[in-house]
Amino acid sequence: MPVPVSPAPLRTTLLRDSVHDRLRDAIVDGTLAPGEVVRDTELAAWLGVSRTPVREALLRLGETGLVRSAPGRSTVVAEIDMAEVRDAHAVVVAMHRLAVAESVARLTEDDLRRMREANQRFAAAIDARDTDAALAADDDFHRVAVTVSGNRALATVLDQFTPVVRRLERRRFASHAGEQSVELHERLLEACAGGDVEAAADVAFRTWQNLADLIPEPTPQPTPQPTRQQQESP
Repeated sequence: MPVPVSPAPLRTTLLRDSVHDRLRDAIVDGTLAPGEVVRDTELAAWLGVSRTPVREALLRLGETGLVRSAPGRSTVVAEIDMAEVRDAHAVVVAMHRLAVAESVARLTEDDLRRMREANQRFAAAIDARDTDAALAADDDFHRVAVTVSGNRALATVLDQFTPVVRRLERRRFASHAGEQSVELHERLLEACAGGDVEAAADVAFRTWQNLADLIPEPTPQPTPQPTRQQQESP
């Protein structure tokens, strides 16, 4: 769909990051559709900012793989590339498992309370088929372990690759399959509350690994047949 015409002004604090996050979210939720040409002038007008932070944001989104551009050519929203999704998914799964493993011993009662509240909001959003609210609550739920782990490298990797997976994850949360995540969240909470690091890490792994069902296996490439000359050579 075209860039919205109604303005969406941003706060001046951390403007560069705000622009990046807004454009990233617009790509993930489909406001900016795959294959759509995006122009910095139009995006700047929509967000109520200058072209500079928009250009910087597009460069970062290009590094993530959410937009494609080449010198002298238009910048477009990238199509969903299943090979890239598969690679990003594997990284995201491993990072969330690590985040939980590193945070279980540090989680406070307040941390667990925030996770429970997030899962309650998540369950309500799934019941209401509110995909945006479900994704926001899911982010809040998993962010607790990522933050408590204190692992900045882990958080940086997730920030880069999670949006690639999120484009596909919207399909899961828009269906009944999302209800499985509510139960897995509850099991994760139980393991964390009990201080069981191994069980919690395994549940975290399974929670994110379930998205693999939405990623089709790569099509096997046919085995090249030998040429006649190869067949006749000794």
